Amino acid sequence: MNEMYDMSIVTHNYGVMLVLGVIIVNLYMLLSAKDIKKYKRKHTLFMPIGMMIVGSILFTGIVMMAAKHLDFTIENIVMIVFVISLIVLENKRSSTLRYLNIKEENSFDIYKNYAIKILVIETFIVLSISTWMWM
Repeated sequence: MNEMYDMSIVTHNYGVMLVLGVIIVNLYMLLSAKDIKKYKRKHTLFMPIGMMIVGSILFTGIVMMAAKHLDFTIENIVMIVFVISLIVLENKRSSTLRYLNIKEENSFDIYKNYAIKILVIETFIVLSISTWMWM
């Protein structure tokens, strides 16, 4: 049981680092995008990768909680809230892009500002919970 718990902690940490990497890649793709149609395509192809990594974090967290006999500590509750907030923020960003009117002149620029704010908030969330857990 200890081996499974230790492996889950390592996998969980790598998953968190990968989520931070996905956020940075999303930010780079957004900042370098010039055409909304190309960006929508890239976003549609890249989005499942990010959600799969978030799912791996959820899975390893569940395995660790099961190994600790479902001991709900304050750290576990905060991590659950942070993961839910990441999922909600990504959903907002994706749904805003989906319903974006591409015929409007400044719609992509407005979306870029909105999406950058969301990605910065996600970065802050991941870095804050990581800093707290690694201290």
